[in-house]
Amino acid sequence: MPPMPPCGKKGPGWSENGLSGVDDGEAWLDPLKLRQRGFNGLRVVGDVHGDARGFEAAAAGAEAQGLFLLQLGDLTDGGHDSPAVLRRIFGLMDAGRGLFLLGNHEHKLRRALLGARLRGMNEGLERTLAELAEAPDGEALRTRLITEIAHAPVWLRRGNAIFAHAAFHPAMLHHAPPPEAGARRVEPPVTRAIYGQVVAGPKRDGYPERLLHWVETIPPGITVYVGHDTRSTDGRPWHIRARSGGEAIFLDTGAGKGGHLSWLDLPL
Repeated sequence: MPPMPPCGKKGPGWSENGLSGVDDGEAWLDPLKLRQRGFNGLRVVGDVHGDARGFEAAAAGAEAQGLFLLQLGDLTDGGHDSPAVLRRIFGLMDAGRGLFLLGNHEHKLRRALLGARLRGMNEGLERTLAELAEAPDGEALRTRLITEIAHAPVWLRRGNAIFAHAAFHPAMLHHAPPPEAGARRVEPPVTRAIYGQVVAGPKRDGYPERLLHWVETIPPGITVYVGHDTRSTDGRPWHIRARSGGEAIFLDTGAGKGGHLSWLDLPL
């Protein structure tokens, strides 16, 4: 099985602007060429947040069943071993068996690794930075993180399924994500993709209020797979169907934060 090209570099399923989208004819039907490359299906994994044991189970199962693993972002900042999670996803990427999307935690982590002054440093990010500092391969992980986060796709459309970290935006139907969004200042529609739809100003707990109005903009027949919002903590993804006929499936079930890691296996 040929390896997938590193994020941001040209290869099967890639255009000059990043992942091939609907504007590239029918390439969006299978932008990662999973059928052509012999995979049996697609495993979609929610927010990991340093849950190395849960992620190892998801990755090992995907390998055993011949499934490509697509992780929806937020690999680190929680759990018990973010470096182990990073080693595993990088190993899958090197073998052409996996990919992660850009999440808000990746975007912030990259800025921290580059020495940017950040507002709202949280305990999870501080833990990840401390774990990387203590890891024997910490410097190599830091260097690779800076590169891979810069090139991580912000969304992926495959047929009637759309994958993003936080929320849907209509641009995802017709356009490939902007290249190197992880290295840039966040602007629409990337803002929606990695932060979701929020009310200005934080709540009493310090976090912004997250809205789900975007669900009603999903067209009939389209299913959007996201993480970001912990809508369930029992390991079962949370489904919501819009009045318009579209559907959203939330896979953040609290991994690394007292809940469980969840994933779904999709046919090709």
